[in-house]
Amino acid sequence: MTRQFICLAHRGASGHEPENSALSFTKALELGASWIELDVRVVESQAIVFHDRNLKRMTGVNGVVSKQRLNDIQALSLPKGLKIPMLRDVLTALKGKASLQIELKGAGTGVVVAEELNAALAVGWRAESLLVSSFDHVELLTFKTLAPKIPRGVLVYGYPLNCIGIARKLGAVSVHIDLDAVSKERISRIQQAGFKVYVYTVDEPSDISMLREWGADGVFSNYPERVLFTPQ
Repeated sequence: MTRQFICLAHRGASGHEPENSALSFTKALELGASWIELDVRVVESQAIVFHDRNLKRMTGVNGVVSKQRLNDIQALSLPKGLKIPMLRDVLTALKGKASLQIELKGAGTGVVVAEELNAALAVGWRAESLLVSSFDHVELLTFKTLAPKIPRGVLVYGYPLNCIGIARKLGAVSVHIDLDAVSKERISRIQQAGFKVYVYTVDEPSDISMLREWGADGVFSNYPERVLFTPQ
């Protein structure tokens, strides 16, 4: 049986539109992505969709995200005059249109995102249409405790010796590994342990073809069309 090869649109179609924005998510849908990846941080106990610890790169305003007031965050503009989305608004907009891979970024995200996603399940989101990941395995463990029905993925830098053990402890369904650290043997080893393997961040068609050939379960890409239309 041929293994399904998934494209996770990285911060939406961020090769085309400002990352983690409504426009980027819409573009990913237009390009045919069925999975969209986004990042969540917490400001005043609210989940916002934003990657960096500091606002500077995306808004031009210097400041640590977690130390801001929510009203001030909402007044800022991304490129093209776009606003920083709230997670709840993205969940509403994308319900029934795409599955979501949500990365927890920073302290407190496990609790807040669990609350948001449990509420999403109550209004029709399916658990299998959600995947929550993080490099912060403590936050991921907190999330597991509070939202056990929602699948989890373990993000790793490099290829730590205990990555399979960590995935087992967290009851994860997948391990997310860096393109620079991946190999055919490592993909096979992780899969034989019972986990899917998603590779980040993969934009070159030659790398996409290689990972498809090696049997990876999917890739995160800023250009989803390159994954979806790379020859089998």
